[in-house]
Amino acid sequence: MTAHLIAQKYLFSIEAIVFGLLSLWLWLFYRGFGRQYVKYWMFSILALAISYVSMALQDQSMLQNKPLFVSLFLTFTEELGAYSHLLLLFVGVSSATNNYTVSNQRMVILFFTIIALSLITALSLAIQNNNLFNYLYLKISLHNFIFGCGFLALSLYLLTRKKRHFSSITLMIFSLIYGLRFIFYSFASILLDQNDFLIETNYFLIFFDAGAATVLTFILLIWLQSSERFTAINAMRRARYLGQHDSLTGALNREQALEKLEIHMGKMPQSKSKLCICLIDMKRFKFINDTYGLKTGDYILGEIANRLSSSILMPSVVGRLSGDSFLFVIEMPLRQNMESSLDHLHQLIAHPYENDNQEIVISCSIGYCYYPEHGDIAEDLLQKANLALHHAESNHIASVLFETGMQASGRKLLLVEKSIKDAFKNEEFILYFQPQLNLFTNRLEGVEALIRWRHPEQGLLAPDKFLENIEHLGLNSQLDSYVLEKSCQAIAQWHKKYQRRVTIAINMSAVEFQDHKLINKIQSLLFKYDIPPKYIDLEITENVVMTDIKTAMDTIVTLQNMGIKVSIDDFGTGYSSLAYLRKLPIDKIKIDRSFITEVAINDSDLTIVKSMIDLSHGLGKRVLAEGVENTEQLELLRNLGCDVVQGYLISHPLPEEALAKYLRRK
Repeated sequence: MTAHLIAQKYLFSIEAIVFGLLSLWLWLFYRGFGRQYVKYWMFSILALAISYVSMALQDQSMLQNKPLFVSLFLTFTEELGAYSHLLLLFVGVSSATNNYTVSNQRMVILFFTIIALSLITALSLAIQNNNLFNYLYLKISLHNFIFGCGFLALSLYLLTRKKRHFSSITLMIFSLIYGLRFIFYSFASILLDQNDFLIETNYFLIFFDAGAATVLTFILLIWLQSSERFTAINAMRRARYLGQHDSLTGALNREQALEKLEIHMGKMPQSKSKLCICLIDMKRFKFINDTYGLKTGDYILGEIANRLSSSILMPSVVGRLSGDSFLFVIEMPLRQNMESSLDHLHQLIAHPYENDNQEIVISCSIGYCYYPEHGDIAEDLLQKANLALHHAESNHIASVLFETGMQASGRKLLLVEKSIKDAFKNEEFILYFQPQLNLFTNRLEGVEALIRWRHPEQGLLAPDKFLENIEHLGLNSQLDSYVLEKSCQAIAQWHKKYQRRVTIAINMSAVEFQDHKLINKIQSLLFKYDIPPKYIDLEITENVVMTDIKTAMDTIVTLQNMGIKVSIDDFGTGYSSLAYLRKLPIDKIKIDRSFITEVAINDSDLTIVKSMIDLSHGLGKRVLAEGVENTEQLELLRNLGCDVVQGYLISHPLPEEALAKYLRRK
């Protein structure tokens, strides 16, 4: 008997050391990779090691007749370690298979349960140490039954998982066998309660359990290695996928879209069919992002990609080329036209997008070309589709087929682009200033800055000769920034030369006014040139406001708080109403020249202008009329109560040198 107990003590001690080292290895693995389930398994193996330490010390205490409280503590620690091992093993497997983390509240409840169960078992055995009933039912039968049910439940849990791998299957089979071992011994200890049977079976199970626990630990280690290998493979697949697809929408990226287009071009029987290469661009998508948020914009882009991919046209290629631009390629018979297909694409894009209980509607422009009719190189075909798209967007046409003349126009635009960029660099753009007359004081109130191009070869160019090209090239923001800085320079120079500052009205495009950097840009210029903000008057069209009302409101309020004036230019030509003016904290409205031209001879225009002035004054806004060219118009506007006028009658736009005579007047 003594020899058996000593052998058990050494076995338990060795197992405790082995499991302690394994738990240390798992801890290092957890620190390196941060897997949550590894932390659970680490504590599970550590709890098993503590349980084996307690069993080894219990055998030693039996030989040396240790006090009762020592036996109580060791029994409690053994039971608690064993139950904790089972609980944390199960939680770790659940986390590994489902990425599920048990809440702290639930873990506390489970641990209090096993603490209570361990304490009851330890107290019952300690109080009645020689009671065979307590030993059989609490120490052996109940303990084994709980463990049996636990491992069988773990086996059943793994069986119901959809994703299985070698390690999970191995653990499932092990848990089934190990669970049956505990259930069998639980019932056998009750039905066959002879000491000889228990002693002989117990000797065998001690070694069996030690080996099984070691096998279990190595199964977990294999699981870790398999999991990391699986993670690495998934990462490689993900990297390969991202190398070929757009991460936001799942559509092919530009490189892969072009590569797939070339493959279809090579496989297509040219005599029977053709490829239609469509470039689709969303209209006013920045407005969607600014109004509804980037998350909603991302959702819509993903939905667009899904709609295009699942189109009944069965596309050969669907790719996202840039922000809101998609490539859509279909194969079609040579004699078939694209009208019905284009209508389908427009309807596909225009169908409302539902997000956060709101419907969002957008539209698109399409430029397209054919293979092999328009070329046999994928990159060239894409460029031609892009030229057609540019033509569609510039002329507000839904869909445009590439034509040969567009390429020449595109090359011309490239040459113009170089000239315009050189003009910015060489400061060839200059400002002319048109005076604005205050009708109540008959004095200069301010000037409007108007851009001109002092072209090195063509001489002085009016805005209609180059502004359209600047818009097509997307250089509006650069031009606005240029005019803004030149205006600030002029205000500073006039104050230095003539000890006088004059308000300059500066036209702002929608792109620049909606730019979140505008405020900081203006603040920097005011500081750089030491200009009071009240001498800057930003003019925006009503359509700029209506494009994104919220952003416009926020920007206007910020500018007003800085002391900068904001006016509505060309009022009456857009699609807003005076109801919106009531909400906008603007300084004045500028009546478009189209209403002033015949105001003295056309009763309808007179009625409209009078209504505009009266309603604007009623809303607390000042009124400026532009395009005043004769004294009849001037006197009529004076009688109607117009505040300020501007036009050829007052003065033509003047270069900075010619404006000096106005500035010298008191």
